[in-house]
Parts: sequence; structure tokens; C-alpha cells
Amino acid sequence: MKIYQDLLRHIMENGVDKTDRTGIGTKSVFGYQMRMGLNEGFPLLTTKKVFLRGIIHELLWFLKGETNIKYLVDNNVHIWDEWPFASYLKANKLEGKYPRYSEQWYEKKKEFISRIKQDEEFAKKWGELGPVYGKQWRKWEAMDGTIVDQIAKAVDLLKNNPDSRRIIVNAWNPGELHKMALTPCHAMFQFYVAGGKLSCQMYQRSADTFLGVPFNIASYALLTMMMAQVTGLEYGDFVITFGDVHIYTNHFEQVELQLSREPRPLPEMRINQEVKCIDDFNIEDFELLNYNPYPVIKAPIAV
Repeated sequence: MKIYQDLLRHIMENGVDKTDRTGIGTKSVFGYQMRMGLNEGFPLLTTKKVFLRGIIHELLWFLKGETNIKYLVDNNVHIWDEWPFASYLKANKLEGKYPRYSEQWYEKKKEFISRIKQDEEFAKKWGELGPVYGKQWRKWEAMDGTIVDQIAKAVDLLKNNPDSRRIIVNAWNPGELHKMALTPCHAMFQFYVAGGKLSCQMYQRSADTFLGVPFNIASYALLTMMMAQVTGLEYGDFVITFGDVHIYTNHFEQVELQLSREPRPLPEMRINQEVKCIDDFNIEDFELLNYNPYPVIKAPIAV
């Protein structure tokens, strides 16, 4: 997507150097917006291969209301591994023994993930991320103790009051942020219906442009398509609005490589039309057609 390449260039040319929580440092800009028409092709990057199966499993994991990485690990998806692993090392005073990204660190991480997969009790204790996205989307706890299913409410409004300006799902729960392994980066999103077409705008307070944003774009585009299907609407636009959008200093070389590649035509996402309930989707209901990306570009994740 040219608009994604434009974002990378904008940050590299206009960004300011900033410190950050991870200690790595970034080049950052504040405030940026991208709009993608979902009828123009599925917005999955072609300038590097993107791990779509991981994106779909993560989205299904959110929609299940789950917050433990075991579902992801069991499906060979490891995009959330580093946060619980870091918590495990810190809680057991092992950070000094296993310096981050050392050979010993990687070996210990493999052992940790293997135990998550094989040991239910270990997974229950150490695979938990706290009340992250799935909890907030499906089981938000109100002050009076009632549980709010924001996704179900959004589906109901889209079916019965599509002109509502309150079709919003919010993951930024101030009362529970301190319990989360990672506070929500994609903090809230809003649905909008016009002319029988469903659009979605997501606000992302913090955006790792090289690693995270391609996942976020594909995930929310797919969520919008799924919501359109179960509510009888056509596809509109996906809009993403960024707060602090940045490139980590240890991703500069990878970004330059990606910018040297010319975007190719977007693929097509085919969804099983038999699914009519948002809770009934599974991985087999999605088929990506005509995806012809450049090779993957690897980079370390900032924790």
C-alpha cells in the first residue's frame, strides 16, 4: 500500500527523536491518519510478507474474550509471547541470568513457551496478560459490577440503530490499566453506517509503524468485514487515526529496505458467507487470494 510507504517516509523525514518506555528510542510524529476502501482490495502489505494466520488467530482470540496466550501458543502464534515471558523472568529474579536477546534468553524463552503449551497450571499462572483487549471488548466490568459485552452491543446497534453515533468499543479502561501486561495501543474504535456500507475508525495512541501497524491495519479491516457480514451491510472504509506513531531506532535499516520496494496489487479476502454470528467465525472461514508479497523482513520487537 502506497499510503503505508508514505507514512514510513513521513516519519523518517519529519519525525523527532524521542525516548520511550522500552529504552530503545524512536523517531516519532504525533497525529496522522490513513483511509482505506475495503472494496479496493484487502489492505495487507505486499512490500513484505505479513503473517496473516497470526493476525486472524489474534483477532479471534480478542473476540473470544480471552487474555491468556495459551490459545495463541496452541495455534503456533507467538506475537504476544515476550510480555508474559518478561514478567516471568522479572517475578523469578532471572533477568540478570538471561539478558534480553542473548542466546540464553532465546533458549529460556523456548522452554517457557513449551511449558505454556504442555502445562495447564503453568499456563494459567504465567500465560495470563491481565485484562487486555479481549476482556475489555467482551467483559468490561461496570462500576455496579455488571458485565458489558461491547462487541455484542455494537452488533445490536448496527442492526437496529445504524445511525447511532455511539457505536464505540473502548479498550482503554483506566481502572484496570495497571493490571495489564501491555496497556492498549489500539485504544478504541467506532463504527459508522452510510448508504448501507459499514466503515470503522480506530484510534491508536501508540503505533510501532514497522512491526505493529501492518498487523493493526489487517486486523481491523478484517473485523470491519466480519461485522459487515453479520449485520447485513456492505464494505465501506477503514480509517486509522494515530497519536504517537513511530519507528524504533533498531528498525531503520529494515524500513529503508521496505521503502526500496514498489507496492504490488492488493490481495482479496474471501469470507465464508454462511457465518452470520460474530462468535461463530473460525480460522477456516477466511481465504486470502492473489497475495504476492516481497519476502519477509525480520526485526526485533520492543517490550
